[in-house]
Amino acid sequence: MIVLAVLFAVMGAASNAAGTAFQRKAASTVAHGGGLRLMLDLARRPAWLIGIAGVVAAAIFQALALVNGPLALVQPLFILELPLALLIAIPLLHRRLPSAGWWAVAGVVVGLALLLGAAAPSGARDQAAMARWIPALVLCLGAMGVLVALARPGRPQLLRAAVLGSASAVGNALTAALLKSATGTLADNGFVAFLSAWQTYGFALTGISAILLLENALQAGSLAASQPALTIGDATVSLMLGITLFGETVRTGWWLLPEAIGTAAILWGVLRLTRVVPHIRQVTG
Repeated sequence: MIVLAVLFAVMGAASNAAGTAFQRKAASTVAHGGGLRLMLDLARRPAWLIGIAGVVAAAIFQALALVNGPLALVQPLFILELPLALLIAIPLLHRRLPSAGWWAVAGVVVGLALLLGAAAPSGARDQAAMARWIPALVLCLGAMGVLVALARPGRPQLLRAAVLGSASAVGNALTAALLKSATGTLADNGFVAFLSAWQTYGFALTGISAILLLENALQAGSLAASQPALTIGDATVSLMLGITLFGETVRTGWWLLPEAIGTAAILWGVLRLTRVVPHIRQVTG
């Protein structure tokens, strides 16, 4: 089951990365603009359709991963989406990754392997009592509201991007928790029960909210401000939700040292990658 969870999570991260890369390739071939005309132009591009298929496949793989493994294991694996998206986009857009980028990718991959290997997340539950759901929902939705309030217009761009990225991270983690519960209902009780579960509609609403917050974060400031908060925040909140909602466990004691080292390597790699992106544009022109 754990092997399947890891496999599906990595496939989900790769699918989402490919979807992002192909959508960016399609966007680079149409005139600047927005609205319905832009969407119609994009819909005629095979690359854009491939990108949408990648996003849909990622959602399916994420659901399969959450059915087979703990939230605290599955969500951190989606950190791989950032380096994978870069590695797919570079040859697709005929660009070159500098050596600093390769070191950053290695940092993310090695750090993630060290973190998850040391933490060894485990747990088999996919349902939680309302007594657990209510405080989780209040805290997550409340945190998102506070972060959005902190990002009001007029604040520094870096602050706005960071707090909106953090709000999106909380939304992503909550969406994954709700998705895990909803897909567990689907696997155990069938499609009718899935449609009648409140978590089904909950993950749809929080998922849309997380996407909108991410778009605003990217518009508010640089990728270097929003991506670290999004990457680390999603994994951290997912870990806490896995423990508090589903009774998942991670190793503590001296294992905290390699876990901290792995986390630091991931953060270093993500920061380096966000700084490499503008340099790629300059190199390839």
